[in-house]
Amino acid sequence: MRRSVWSVVGLLALMELASGILQGYYTPIYTDIAHHLGIRDADVNWFEAAQLIVSAILVPPLARLGDQVGHKRVLVWSTFVTAAATWGEVAAPGFGTFLVAWAVVGVYVVWLPIEVAVVYLRADGDEQLTRRGAALLVAVLELSVILGAGLSGAIVGPLPMAVVLAVPGVVVTLVWLAIWRWLPATTPRSGGGLDWPGLGLLTLMLALLMGGLVVVRVQGPGSVLAWLLVLLGLATTVPFCRLEADTAEPLVDVRLLASRRQWPLQLVTGLFGMAVLGAQIPLSTFARTKPAAGYGLGAGAGYVSVLIALYVVTMAIGSFLYPPVARRLGEYRGLGCAALLVALGYALWLPLHASTGQGLVNMAVAGVGSGALLGGLPAAAAAAAPPDRTGMATGLTNAIKTLGGAIASAIFAIALSATGSIADPARGHAPLSGYLTVWGVCAAAGLVSAAVLFSVERSLSAGRVVTSGEATGAGA
Repeated sequence: MRRSVWSVVGLLALMELASGILQGYYTPIYTDIAHHLGIRDADVNWFEAAQLIVSAILVPPLARLGDQVGHKRVLVWSTFVTAAATWGEVAAPGFGTFLVAWAVVGVYVVWLPIEVAVVYLRADGDEQLTRRGAALLVAVLELSVILGAGLSGAIVGPLPMAVVLAVPGVVVTLVWLAIWRWLPATTPRSGGGLDWPGLGLLTLMLALLMGGLVVVRVQGPGSVLAWLLVLLGLATTVPFCRLEADTAEPLVDVRLLASRRQWPLQLVTGLFGMAVLGAQIPLSTFARTKPAAGYGLGAGAGYVSVLIALYVVTMAIGSFLYPPVARRLGEYRGLGCAALLVALGYALWLPLHASTGQGLVNMAVAGVGSGALLGGLPAAAAAAAPPDRTGMATGLTNAIKTLGGAIASAIFAIALSATGSIADPARGHAPLSGYLTVWGVCAAAGLVSAAVLFSVERSLSAGRVVTSGEATGAGA
């Protein structure tokens, strides 16, 4: 069984190779893309917003389809759509069509959670083997981010922009062919058709929430429209939960999410998303700020690249370290220790932000914890779900992480909005208090996550002890 599991993990690693390239390839060339499209650098922020919305909306139904029609089918079709969208970026005649293609590329975020579900089912529920497989996938993902960033930075000058943009299309297309040809099919674990009413309400809810958060970033915290959209999105959760609770084959099993083992993992995933997705742009702008502003590292783009590279390398290290730690301490304690590292890494920024060396140490500490959480959370969610709900459970970890990142992004935009430094760093500098808020929120999210995970571990341990004691008494 182990040999068959690792052969599947090897194929899935190709998908994470493509995913890492997609995530790292464009970062060094955003300015070049803006020039290619004839837009302002600040307009590049719409890329992130568009992909966040698409990924948050599409991941839950695609993950549920994996349980219903087979996970391989969803991986093959989502990879095909991603490949087509990357070629759409190459052919896009202007900003509007490029933005649509860019948003559709966001379908790739469903890959990792479905891959973890595939590994879990292939391993017949072996949690240790699943954690090791997930760790390898995350390590490949993080190292591929560096590969993608280095590749684009090396070729963006000498080659035409159309050729530069075509590289991800070539990579994803080749991966799609490999997955379609060699990945073993998975047996559907759940019957029924797609929950279309649930999908409609979920789409409406997430569109309102994500749309409101985007408007907060664009128009500022004083926007009435932004908060109206957020309130409407929150109100939509009530009929959505009622509908899903009464549906035999729901898109989102709300009863499963409310279970003792599942809800803490999903909550922690959202808190983790605040740090891993929400804090990256503020960290970049802080590093680029010149000390003449009263703070900042005055670093160039090269140092920011080093900072990113160190962060993703330490994430890969964290992903490899997590399985033996979880085996020794237990799954929830292992995740709790990882959350503490994230909290410590961001808390270190509060007193230690005066030199590049301090910044590297801070991000290394946070990176180890983030790498462990990135692979450990979906693996734990799969283990805490029945076999016909594994895709749904792992898919929700990604959707909720994305939503957490969007919420944090809006909060951080408010904290740093004194002079619009996120939208256009050249216009001025946000107050240092704004950056302290960013780091404080990320550290607090890590601490709350650790407290939740340790509390659940104690609760589960107490339950096991009571059950064991009752069984012993009955036998006597």
